[in-house]
Amino acid sequence: MDAVGFSLFLKTYLEVDDFPADFSQRLFYYFQHVDQDGSNKCSLPKGGRVSLSDVSCYFSVLEEGQPREKLEFTFKLYDKDCNQLLDSSEVDRIITQMMRAADYLGWDATELRPLLKEMMTAFDVDDSGYVTLEEWVKGGMNNVPLLVLLGLKMTERDGQHIWRMKHFNKPTYCSVCQNMLLGLGKQGLCCTCCKYTVHSRCANKNPEPCSRTFVKSKEEIGIAAHDWIRADCNSNKCQVCHKKIKTLAGRRCVWCQELRHDECIFSGLSSCDCGPLRNHILPPWAIFPISKEEDSSLLNVTPDGHILQGLSLKATKGQSLVANFSRRGHKEAMIFPVSDRHPLLVFVNPKSGGMQGERVLRKFQYLLNPRQVYNLSNGGPAPGLHFFRSLHQYRILVCGGDGTVGWLLDAIDKADLQVRHPVAVLPLGTGNDLARCLRWGGGYDGSNLREILKEVEASEQVPMDRWSIQVIPEDPQDAGDPVPYEIINNYFSIGVDASIAHRFHSMREKHPRRFNSRMKNKLWYLEFATSETISATCKKLKECLMIQCCGRSLDLSSMSLEGIAVLNIPSMHGGSNLWGESKKCDGAPEAEHSEVITDPELLKTVSQDISDRRMEVVGLEGAIEMGQIYTKMKSAGHRLAQTSQITIRTIKALPMQIDGEPWMQPPCTIHITHKNQANMLMAVPTKPSGFFHLK
Repeated sequence: MDAVGFSLFLKTYLEVDDFPADFSQRLFYYFQHVDQDGSNKCSLPKGGRVSLSDVSCYFSVLEEGQPREKLEFTFKLYDKDCNQLLDSSEVDRIITQMMRAADYLGWDATELRPLLKEMMTAFDVDDSGYVTLEEWVKGGMNNVPLLVLLGLKMTERDGQHIWRMKHFNKPTYCSVCQNMLLGLGKQGLCCTCCKYTVHSRCANKNPEPCSRTFVKSKEEIGIAAHDWIRADCNSNKCQVCHKKIKTLAGRRCVWCQELRHDECIFSGLSSCDCGPLRNHILPPWAIFPISKEEDSSLLNVTPDGHILQGLSLKATKGQSLVANFSRRGHKEAMIFPVSDRHPLLVFVNPKSGGMQGERVLRKFQYLLNPRQVYNLSNGGPAPGLHFFRSLHQYRILVCGGDGTVGWLLDAIDKADLQVRHPVAVLPLGTGNDLARCLRWGGGYDGSNLREILKEVEASEQVPMDRWSIQVIPEDPQDAGDPVPYEIINNYFSIGVDASIAHRFHSMREKHPRRFNSRMKNKLWYLEFATSETISATCKKLKECLMIQCCGRSLDLSSMSLEGIAVLNIPSMHGGSNLWGESKKCDGAPEAEHSEVITDPELLKTVSQDISDRRMEVVGLEGAIEMGQIYTKMKSAGHRLAQTSQITIRTIKALPMQIDGEPWMQPPCTIHITHKNQANMLMAVPTKPSGFFHLK
């Protein structure tokens, strides 16, 4: 390809209409002038071409996919005559593209390059100068650093490390050869689950296995044994002999974090109490494999063929019980006594909060048992809920935005659990309104997750109302955009704020790369709010709709409104309290707990409560008023009603949104009724850290 063809290839491959010309040119020069040793040439000629195979190979390494598929694809790219043979020069070209990908990912190429060269030498087993497809795939699948580069996922058997390349800011030693990891980039491989660390070249030298995540026989059930991993103990003291541990002369228990000398391993207590996080960890001796006849659903099958069953952690102290699990074909499961435990079932949306979701997922896989931490990109919440279904007492932590929380609550409804276990939130989204109301904050700031787990343990359970919404179009043939949800957890709105959100979402779908941080998202919201203020697309909203609360019509004739919000929680638009604070004045009438309240004087005294089976209806004058409420320049919008049932009829197409998901809706009738209550966990109030501390 020449430069013009290369630019067209990038637009087609990346599915974009425009691609910066200068960036395209720099990439073209990069692919045209990088030697096999990875060094750039200084000359940047104006003409020339690049190989489509080289470019495709480079991008395929960085894409998501299975390592075996990538190995086969890269081989076939260079197998021009389709004879399933590559010569050494063609193999070198593949290695060059892999080195480029490694360089892009921040790896220290000094470690990887000789390793890949050794692999190339080993491929040609018959010294013919050619490599077959079978030799290529077999050699690649046995090369750990190459598999990590190709994107190995957590799908391997129990005891196998889940490697990732890492940069170490302080002196770190390889647990295999015991030499220091050197280099400027990512110097070595570190296991996500147990932190076992090695050189890239040492990963293929049979390192010690990773910690177990379940027991393989019923004889091991309930035996709380340590799992020791070779570790750099950083001169900390042994908890048996209380002497300092030299570099790599000790081991660490994965579960209780206790440190011991090699010679002290069998001297101390053999029983593991799971340390400071004991109340959150589901220990391996509480999980055991069962036969296929005992579980026909097969939702928790490990890649090496084990079907896992979680043990109930609620039992009479000092007794061993046998419980009958007749549901889904279970016969019997051992329940062993572990008192006062509430294991944490963790769901993480890796796509939330930019790269935050991925980092949070890895950290929880280390702090807890990886079997209790679920990536929502792999099958959603159902597998985790099914796995924990036999436990009587556990908590749930969902890491993501408000949409992720709603996804989980819907899954809990569908799972039809006997007990609705309480849910805490680690906010990774943009608005995080529900997390704010439950005191989990407006966004995760990267703080220590151990502190977050302490807050979860100290939190209080509160019920939260959830509402069913039914949208019936006036003309079934003109249904408009699909309604995003059938349930309201946070709020529903029509008009100005939904119009801004609709513009935001339309732009984000068209140009996702422009919306890769919370700050950028808020700036885009500000821009769309400004343009909405000028255009006033929802002016005279009262002429376009009618609202009934429990059969009582609201009179909007005296107000100039551009938006209507129906609230379940006291936060919207990333922290705005549209209902405002309620103050009880002397002599003011007291509001009775009735199905509907529309009297303006009574509404002044009504407070919001997420568990009172009532929703609050608020009117908004426009985008400027929304900004004033957000910045606390104005206390609230116009209180219209508090009600247990709402019917809204519209006569023209209007922008609407449910929990931040907008759409355009043609004329319709909307019914909102109470559905159920979800058990949520509310964090304890933050204690002031000083005299000038503001919450």
